[in-house]
Amino acid sequence: MTRSADDTTGTQRGTAVAPPCVLVIFGASGDLTRRLLMPALYNLVNEGLLDDGVQILGIYRGAAGDEAFAAELVEAMSEVMRSSGGEAGRAEVDGGACDWLRARIRHLQGDVTQGSLFGDLAHRLDAMLEGKGHRNVVFYLATAPQFFGPAVVGLGEAGLLKEAENQFRRIIIEKPFGTDLASARALDEQILGIVEESQVFRIDHFLGKETVQNIMVLRFANFMFEPIWNRDHIDHVQITAAETVGVEKRGGFYDRTGAMRDMVPNHMFQLLAMMTMEAPNSFDADAIRAEKAKVIEAIRRIDPAEASRHAVRGQYVFGEVKGKAMQAYRQSPDVDPRSRTETYLALKLFIDNWRWADVPFYIRTGKAMATRKTEVAIQFKKAPGVLFRDLDQGQLANSRMVFRIQPDEGITMSFSAKEPGRKIKLSDVNMNFRYADYFRTAPSTGYETLIYDCLIGDATLFQRADNVEAGWAVVQPLLDAWAKGKDTVHWYEAGSAGPIEADELLARDGRRWLGL
Repeated sequence: MTRSADDTTGTQRGTAVAPPCVLVIFGASGDLTRRLLMPALYNLVNEGLLDDGVQILGIYRGAAGDEAFAAELVEAMSEVMRSSGGEAGRAEVDGGACDWLRARIRHLQGDVTQGSLFGDLAHRLDAMLEGKGHRNVVFYLATAPQFFGPAVVGLGEAGLLKEAENQFRRIIIEKPFGTDLASARALDEQILGIVEESQVFRIDHFLGKETVQNIMVLRFANFMFEPIWNRDHIDHVQITAAETVGVEKRGGFYDRTGAMRDMVPNHMFQLLAMMTMEAPNSFDADAIRAEKAKVIEAIRRIDPAEASRHAVRGQYVFGEVKGKAMQAYRQSPDVDPRSRTETYLALKLFIDNWRWADVPFYIRTGKAMATRKTEVAIQFKKAPGVLFRDLDQGQLANSRMVFRIQPDEGITMSFSAKEPGRKIKLSDVNMNFRYADYFRTAPSTGYETLIYDCLIGDATLFQRADNVEAGWAVVQPLLDAWAKGKDTVHWYEAGSAGPIEADELLARDGRRWLGL
C-alpha cells in the first residue's frame, strides 16, 4: 500500500494523494473519533488518497502505550463499521487498511485544560517529524465546544500554529461554533487573533455528502434548471433533517444546546445556502463562500413577538422508534427533569433578495423521529389547469424535485403523466436517480471529502467566519425570545413525525409537509 504525494492511482483516477502530515486528534477516545473520523480515514486509505507519510496522534486523558491505543482504536472503528453503527451503515472491513492505520497511530496522554499538554505535544511532534522532510500538522478539535478556544490558545502559545515554507499548520473545528451570536463572535475574535482565517476549517459534515455537492453541479452545469430556479416557478422549499436516535449518552451536552443550536445555524443553513446561492465566479473557495454568505445575510429576521408564528419547538416523550421503546427526553441521563430544551424544531423563513422574495422556506429537524432522513424538497408551482379542468381527478399536482442527502443518496423528480388507456387520466410519477445505481460508491460518512480537502488546503466546503456569524444573527431573535419564556415547547411521541403544531405551521399557508 505504498503511496507518495505524486501518486494518482486512487479510486478516482487523477485525484492527487494528500500530502504527508501528522493529524493530531484532541478527544481521540470520544464517540466522534470512533464512529466517524476513523471510518473516514479508513475509507481514504482504501481510496489510496493518504500518503504513506501520514501519521495520527491521538490525545486523551487515559494512559496507554502506542500499540495498545492503536489496536483499541482500530478495533472500535471496525466494530462500528461492521455493526452499522456509523453514519455510512454496515461495511466490510479490510485487514490491510486496518494494519496501515494501526501502524501509524500514536498516543499522547494529556488534558486540553492543562497548559503542560502543549509543551509535551511540541516535543512529541518534533520527534515524529524528525527526518520526514516536512513539518505539516493538522489539529482536529474533536472535543466539547467549550475547549475550542483554550485548545487554540494553547497551541498558539506553544508555537505550534506558525506556518513556514514546507510547513502548513491547520485547525479543524467541529460544530457548534459558539452558542449564540455573541459567543460565536468572541470565539472568532479569539481564534483569528492567533491564526489566519486560511488556517481554520470549520467543519460541517453534511457538506461532505455527495448529494449536497451535487446540488451545485445540477444547478449550474445543467442549464435547463437555472431559468426555473426562482420565485416565478418555485412555490416553496422544505428542508428536513430527521433522526431516529434520541440524545442517548449526550444528555448533558444536548440539554445546554437543543435542536436550534445543534442543527440550524450550521447544517440547515448550509443546505439552504447551497440550494439558493447565486452562481459563483469560479470554484475558488472564497468565491463560493462569499455567495453563501450573501444568502444567509438576506434571510429575513424574525420579530421576537412573532416567534410562535414562525417557529415550533417540540420535545419527545415516551414512544416507540422502529418497534423499540424509547424513554422520554426528560428521563435521559444528565437531562434536567424539568427541561424545556427543544429536541424538535420547525421554522418558516424568507430570503429577501431578487431571486427568492416571498418564497417560504420550511425547515424541520428533530430527534426520536419516525425515520432517519435528510432531504431538500423543491416544490414547483402548479401549471394553469384550464386545459384539464374537466378531468375527473380535478386539480393538477405540483411537480417536485427532492434531493436525498441521507441515507439513500440521490435525486427524485415527480411530475404528472397520462395513464395508459383510451381516456386522458393523469397520475403522479417519479423518476429516481440513486448514486448507488449509477456509480460504484463505497459507504461514506461525509467526513472523507472534508478531511481530504483540509489536507490539500481546499476550504470550499468549510464555513468562513462571516458565514457562521450570519447564521447566528438570523436565529438570535428567536433565542432571545425563548430565553424570556416567550414560547411553548410542544410534546410529540418518540417515533412520530413531530408535534402537530408543526403541521399547522404549513397548514396556515395551505401547504403540508412531505411524509417522513
